[in-house]
Amino acid sequence: MQTDVLLDRFLADLAPLAPVAVWAHGSLAGGDYQEGRSDLDLIAVLDRLGPRTVWRLAKLHARLRAEPLSGQLHCTYLTPAADMGRRHLTWAHEELFKRPVTPVTRRELHSFGRVLLGKPPPDLLPPVSDRELTDFVCRDLRDFWRPALGNAPLWTRDVWVDLGLLTFARASVTLREGRLVSKREALELLPGLGAPMEVVEDIRRRRYGWPGPPVENRAALTRGYLGPAIDELVAAYD
Repeated sequence: MQTDVLLDRFLADLAPLAPVAVWAHGSLAGGDYQEGRSDLDLIAVLDRLGPRTVWRLAKLHARLRAEPLSGQLHCTYLTPAADMGRRHLTWAHEELFKRPVTPVTRRELHSFGRVLLGKPPPDLLPPVSDRELTDFVCRDLRDFWRPALGNAPLWTRDVWVDLGLLTFARASVTLREGRLVSKREALELLPGLGAPMEVVEDIRRRRYGWPGPPVENRAALTRGYLGPAIDELVAAYD
C-alpha cells in the first residue's frame, strides 16, 4: 500500500530527531481508512521543539511532497510535558501552523490510538474526562458548525456536506453514550437520526466509490436538517 510506504518514509526521516513516540488516530487507527480519500492523522512527540527543530520539520515535509498521498499526511508535534490547553505545531494542508489537540483526539488516542513508534498515548497524554469531552463536543457544534450553516456557499462543497453530517452523527453518539464511533458507523446511524436519505446515499457513493448521480439540492437538504438537529442536541446536553 502507498500508505505504508509513506509512513515508513516519514518515520525514517523523523528518526534523526529521536521521537519519543508517534501515534495514529482518526480513520487510520479506527478501522475506516480509505486509501486516497482519508487523511493520515498523526501525533509525534519530540523532546524539544525549538526553532532549529521546526526548521528541520519543515524541510522534512517538503521532501515528502514527492511521495504519493503526502498531501493527506497531517501531523501535530508535541513535547512530553505539553500543555493540552495550548495550540501545537502542526503540518497539514501543505503548511506548518498551530492548532490544539482536541479532547476528541485525545480520547481517540487513549481508546484506540495506533502506536507507530515508542511509548503508548496513556504514558504521555492526560486522560479526558466525560465532562471535558461533552463540553467540547457541545461547544464545537454550537460555536463552529451551527454558525457555519449560515454560509450557504460552503455547503456546495463535498467536504462540508460529508463532515457536517458525519460529525453530527458522531457527536450524537458521544453525547448520548459516551463513546466514539468511526465515520462508517456514523454513516449507518444517520438515517435513524432523521438525516435526508438522498444525501446519506450521496456521501456513501462518494466515500466508498459507488456509482450514482449527485444530489442537486443536497446543500439545502443538509442545512435544513442540521440546523434544528444541532439545536436540539446541544440543548439537551449543554
